[in-house]
Amino acid sequence: MAEHEPLNETLNHPNGRILRSNGHNGQLTSNGNGQLTHSNGKAPSIQANGTQTQHIEAPCCRDIHGKEPPDGGIKAWLVMISAFLCNGVIFGFINTYGVLHTLLASRLTASGDTEASSKAALVGSLAIGTTFLFSTVAGCLTDKIGLRLTTFAGGVLTAGGLLLSSFCTENISALYFTYGIMFGLGAALAYTPTLAILGHYFKRYLGKVSGFVTAGSSVFTAILPPCLESSLKSYGLEATLRLMSLGAAFVIVCSFVYKPLHPPPEPPKKKPGRSRFNLFLRSIVNVEIWKRKRYVIWALCVPLALFGYFVPYVHMMEFVKTVFPGKDVNLPVMFIGITSGIGRLIFGVIADMPGVNRMYLQQLSLVCIGLMTLMLPLTSSYGVLLFFALLMGLFDGCFISLLGPIAYEICGPSGATQAIGFLLGLSSIPLTLGPPVAGMIFDSTGSYTVPFILAGLPPLVGSSLLFLVKCVKDDRDAATEVPRAIALPNGDIEIATNGTKPQAPLMGIAQNGVKSPALSNGNGDTTTEKLNDSEGSAS
Repeated sequence: MAEHEPLNETLNHPNGRILRSNGHNGQLTSNGNGQLTHSNGKAPSIQANGTQTQHIEAPCCRDIHGKEPPDGGIKAWLVMISAFLCNGVIFGFINTYGVLHTLLASRLTASGDTEASSKAALVGSLAIGTTFLFSTVAGCLTDKIGLRLTTFAGGVLTAGGLLLSSFCTENISALYFTYGIMFGLGAALAYTPTLAILGHYFKRYLGKVSGFVTAGSSVFTAILPPCLESSLKSYGLEATLRLMSLGAAFVIVCSFVYKPLHPPPEPPKKKPGRSRFNLFLRSIVNVEIWKRKRYVIWALCVPLALFGYFVPYVHMMEFVKTVFPGKDVNLPVMFIGITSGIGRLIFGVIADMPGVNRMYLQQLSLVCIGLMTLMLPLTSSYGVLLFFALLMGLFDGCFISLLGPIAYEICGPSGATQAIGFLLGLSSIPLTLGPPVAGMIFDSTGSYTVPFILAGLPPLVGSSLLFLVKCVKDDRDAATEVPRAIALPNGDIEIATNGTKPQAPLMGIAQNGVKSPALSNGNGDTTTEKLNDSEGSAS
């Protein structure tokens, strides 16, 4: 029998009872020795003896929305490619801002600005900070207006922000708004739906698909720098920003592909004593995800682990200049970017393997990132430094590719969008604070030993605290566990869920040929049904 396939259409009863089938397959009866047989005389595939119980799948263990993700097909693959392009365009532009930073800083310096470098850097910092900070807003907005409209609005803002930036390259204050905030907000609105839509179309291959989609940022980060440099030399900053705006318009096109398959969360029910503000807040924020203890632990531990996450990325070049003068300062960062893309693909495949715990896999990635960061200031060889950079990139890809699948695993399709949004929003604070704090410590000590050691500790602490996820049990998880029917030695069939004891008999079968149905909630049904003698004789 295929997974999630009902036992029989006539057996799938809305009140949870299993009714007998009048078809040619016969009826389920007990032969007195604990073995279940059909009325046609053939033994079913599942038997029960005195020492072992075996399980058959209950007809109700289907997707809560009545539809399983297709896990393939033209629409699903089109969604995957569109998400890959969206992810690549958004973070490709964000990660390659350094190319624009050089020209922008030189223009400010030529105009006599003494703080040209820091002001030019703030434009890019605002873009990345806004992208993560407003991911929470993107998650809430997605549940209100849908995945398509949210992504469409994000595409309009990203393309519009870059286009407006091309007209105010001489005004740094205007760039703070057009490039930093407007483009960053659009990136947030487009990025969260890009991760959320994958769970609508993939389930069995969700890890692989998430790895492929998140690898888009690595691919575009590797391709865009030479393209942008060539455009800047040939056409200038203004024309380059307009070309970037045209590229961001692909997000608008991709938004039309994001057709959700799962309905949005149900609106909150009115309860006595609940204020209008409370109702309004519940209509915007999916409070159900915050009632899940496992999500709360995950959403608090991951941001804690990310306090030192961006420190090696931001300070690696200066670290190489200080410790290994004369060596290529770009090579370690390039290695991190390349292996990050490879890691997203590899660990996406591993995450889909049977028996693999995705949470443990993400904990492993954080431990490895923390250890590599701790060991950076201890190395005295440039070759060893490159090896550490390769490992950091590999496990960085593992960490990123598992964010979406874990959110779906904990909160389900209806809560995953806001779960991802809130996690990214909470992560924006440590991601923004970590590099400046490390920079201040370096300015006061003149060494990267203390900054890198302090940056390596939060991933280790956060990964250790994630073990608390296995120590809690959500009441809501028990309600959504897949029920299963257990064939007992006396011929009864009982309903049970994983980790729980069987409930009252779902269907009792008497040996005298009278079947006494019982409801799946444990309440007995007083009706009885005589077996058809003609069917029994025919068997």
